[in-house]
Amino acid sequence: MPRPKQSRKIVSPPLMQGFKPFGIPGSALETLVLNFDEYETIRLLDYEGLMQEEAAERMNVSRPTLTRIYENARKTMAKAFVEGKMILIEGGNVEFSKQWFRCKRCFKLVDGMENHVRCKNCMNYFNDELTPINKQLI
Repeated sequence: MPRPKQSRKIVSPPLMQGFKPFGIPGSALETLVLNFDEYETIRLLDYEGLMQEEAAERMNVSRPTLTRIYENARKTMAKAFVEGKMILIEGGNVEFSKQWFRCKRCFKLVDGMENHVRCKNCMNYFNDELTPINKQLI
């Protein structure tokens, strides 16, 4: 019986919920899922330029596990890019550093209910317009 997966530590969810090819309606596209931990490896290794050992430590995983996560992320992104598929960034066995929410109307990220302010594009200002991101996992 395999060992249960350890939660990967993530500082924050991405600003966006995903990507789609330019000029093609989303309804006409196939969707691929990029897990939050896969997004985080891309962010740490490629965007921040960390070494794999440091990135693995930040995510609370071993370096070989980080490498496997990174390879899956690259394959997913390459497939979406080459085959013209949409990417949704969601799910995975992750643990955020704090509670995160997303506005149901404008999709803005909010780090904690206490930091919720009225969005420029939202007509109403209620806490029920926020969807908890941390509870959407696994």
